[in-house]
Amino acid sequence: MSGHGGHGHGGHGTATGAHRRRLAVVLAITLAVMAGEVVGALVSGSLALLADAGHMLTDASGIAIALVASWLAARPATSRRTFGWQRAEILAALANALILGFVAVTVIVEGVGRVRAPEPDIRAGVMIVVALVGLAANAVGLRLLHAGQAESLNVRGAYLEVLGDLLGSVAVVAAGVAVAAGFPRADGIASVAIGLMILPRAVLLLRDVAHVLLEATPPGVDLAAVREHMEGVPGVVGVHDLHAWTITSGVPVMSAHVEVEAARLARGEGTDVLQRLRTCLSGHFDVDHCTFQIEPPDMRSTEPSAHH
Repeated sequence: MSGHGGHGHGGHGTATGAHRRRLAVVLAITLAVMAGEVVGALVSGSLALLADAGHMLTDASGIAIALVASWLAARPATSRRTFGWQRAEILAALANALILGFVAVTVIVEGVGRVRAPEPDIRAGVMIVVALVGLAANAVGLRLLHAGQAESLNVRGAYLEVLGDLLGSVAVVAAGVAVAAGFPRADGIASVAIGLMILPRAVLLLRDVAHVLLEATPPGVDLAAVREHMEGVPGVVGVHDLHAWTITSGVPVMSAHVEVEAARLARGEGTDVLQRLRTCLSGHFDVDHCTFQIEPPDMRSTEPSAHH
């Protein structure tokens, strides 16, 4: 016999969904700052400001993707998509990471070109004022997203992007001061610095996405300890084919074949064992989506293969 929870898959909100309103506010702030930086770059002639505006554009698209994905993830499951659209959040994070990587490389290449051939007529005052406004706006965005960044991959992605924006604004302010002091190459150097700040974040986000898509064991889950807990349930004599993975941020699930004493199964106590297993794991997994196959010990020898 096998068992799982009776609730529909669509009944659970994802981690990003809980922070949707704050993401929308940060998106509005980011778009406003980006527009200001584009205008400031055109007026001042600063590549660093334009680079930071490009970074803002990737942030805005990333947050927009996260918002759409969290809305899709909240849609109910169907017979064709039994987990609904929950993994759309992970695909959104993948797109976000790829966009970040592309922008980082482009900014670095253009920045190196500006270092080799600096622009002589940069208006440093405009650079500094626009960058300071961006700095203040990014600080507000960071404060809004801080609580959710530990719970959702997409909120974390947005948080890291806004943090990068804040550091980018600091770099532009510093470059503006250097340009004003008679060192125009600082504009190109700041552009390269912004690109180098973006690139590692793209790689880290891509690594986390790959972890989910490859259905690796969720971070912090010790399968050996899980097996030990399960085997400690009265009547359980063994556990095999134990798997744990992540559907999307905040939705870890697992499946296992659980060998139960034949005498207990004969007395119809399989359901009691199943309930104890659910209680045992409820604090660590989304047990409504966990599946356990309850079987007598002698069945293992008839299975094609029994994974550890």
